Amino acid sequence: MGTFTTIAPHGGSLVNRQVREEDREARREQAARLKRLELGLREVSDLMLLGVGGFSPLEGFLTSADYHSVVREGRLASGLPWTIPIILPVSADVAAAVRLGDEIGLWTLGNHLLGTLEVRDKFRYDKEEQARKVFGTTDRHHPAVDYLHNCGEVLVGGPISLLDLPPVDPCYESFLLHPRETRYLFQQKGWRTVVGFQTRNPVHRAHEYIQKCALETVDGLLLHPLVGETKSDDIPGPVRMECYRALMDHYYPRDRVVLSVFPAAMRYAGPREAIFHAVVRKNYGCTHFIVGRDHAGVGNFYGPYDAQRIFERYTPDELAITPMFFDFTFYCRRCAHIVSEKTCRHDEDDRIFFSGTRVRELLARGQSLPEEFTRPEIARILAAASRRHEL
Repeated sequence: MGTFTTIAPHGGSLVNRQVREEDREARREQAARLKRLELGLREVSDLMLLGVGGFSPLEGFLTSADYHSVVREGRLASGLPWTIPIILPVSADVAAAVRLGDEIGLWTLGNHLLGTLEVRDKFRYDKEEQARKVFGTTDRHHPAVDYLHNCGEVLVGGPISLLDLPPVDPCYESFLLHPRETRYLFQQKGWRTVVGFQTRNPVHRAHEYIQKCALETVDGLLLHPLVGETKSDDIPGPVRMECYRALMDHYYPRDRVVLSVFPAAMRYAGPREAIFHAVVRKNYGCTHFIVGRDHAGVGNFYGPYDAQRIFERYTPDELAITPMFFDFTFYCRRCAHIVSEKTCRHDEDDRIFFSGTRVRELLARGQSLPEEFTRPEIARILAAASRRHEL
């Protein structure tokens, strides 16, 4: 099979903040006696990814120097590219109750102990500045800006220890592979080059087209749907998983595609999130990453190709993962194929593409989604979910 070369994780080594199995019970008993902090869904997701190395080189929630550097420069204080602040916001009252050097227990709102945090920093932050620099807007209609304004006004930072993985929906369990596991799997398959694909929606024909185009030039594809917190009007995770499994069963080469879930929360940060998604997929072992039109965008907050242009701010050596840029793709009646503006000469009247809103409208009226837009198996799954009022 030859020599296999694994891409280095972001920052050079894969972080592991999981407590060893033999120490776990004693650490649980100790943590149960500590001051207690309950985490929201986003922070629970971040804690998991910090613990298993998905957010390497981060070892915990950001302290002041790294936070301000990420917000203002799109880099950690060390200079390493990092574009999304991984933060733990708390109220002023909670912050006043903890001191630097304290260890605090981290719990879910459902009373499940997950881990601990060593408090190395606590500081107030400028929410307007973060919104403007990270999300490109202070408009509260942007879901991440609204979320930010509902957070606590003090950030607590420091390294974490992960005692237990948070509970996950049963439909995800067999697809939840952590970075060490995907890296091992790629090695077992003999893949030297792997392209990652980020999605929070069911894969339609245009997505399938760009994935298969990418797959022509690499050894394998990591289909890596985000299953953490998303907008309330996004298609529910279990429905999306049913769609992904149908695609895997019927349309993808069995030995060249891996389906695994990415348990992160969606930030809808457009360009900033494109860089973030790329370097995090490097931790999972990807050498390439697909960036399409309006990656991680929402509404009209970003230009259609801003998420591709941001890669020009970083050198290839410092990102060390190859972006694969794709134009807007659609079905052309005249070409009788999925194409892009680079490959199709025909007018818009010949083009078939659907917004999420349009898809919901058709499903709500009981109309079928055309095969030019999505595979019939996916259309049936979405129609059934619509009849169950799950969309």
